[in-house]
Amino acid sequence: MSEVQRKKYSDKEKNHIFDQEFMPHIDSMYNFAYRLTFDEDDAKDLVQDTYLKAYRFINSFEQGTNAKAWLFRILKNSFINDYRKKSKQPAKVDYQEVETYYNSDDVDYSGTTDLRVDAVKDMLGDEISNALNSLAVDFRTVIILCDLEGFTYEEMAKILDIPIGTVRSRLHRARNLLKEKLRSYAQNMGYNTDEEE
Repeated sequence: MSEVQRKKYSDKEKNHIFDQEFMPHIDSMYNFAYRLTFDEDDAKDLVQDTYLKAYRFINSFEQGTNAKAWLFRILKNSFINDYRKKSKQPAKVDYQEVETYYNSDDVDYSGTTDLRVDAVKDMLGDEISNALNSLAVDFRTVIILCDLEGFTYEEMAKILDIPIGTVRSRLHRARNLLKEKLRSYAQNMGYNTDEEE
């Protein structure tokens, strides 16, 4: 729908869209929020804020399109906007440290393992999760969106508001960073990682 032809949904239609198209994604939304914030309460607040905005701007959503991608974009934008606000407030917490972490390409940060590890422990081990969580947020986000949530490059480009070429290069770099972190772990565990690539 174009901007001019945007449909004005009735309250009944809004509630139906919210319940049927938005709410089924709440677990994925929480996992994504937690991987961005590393804090249960912040993740819950971010998801709540996302759903409030989704309802408020529901007329911008075209029924039957990819609700999950639309919600992920709102969440990502809310995270960035909230992060910017917090970085300008008087520090209750050391946000300078957060900003340094957020802006760094080569972060040596041992993040908390997230709740998703408990749910998929057999599929995603602690070391993989720790390595993923230690990546800078831009790199962590593309891996989450592509490899854990299954979004296409086109959907990721819309969610992140970046060109597809940037998605591809960021994902390539993120996977290489993750591979290096896991290679270090494997070497520490005594595995031979000197194979030719």
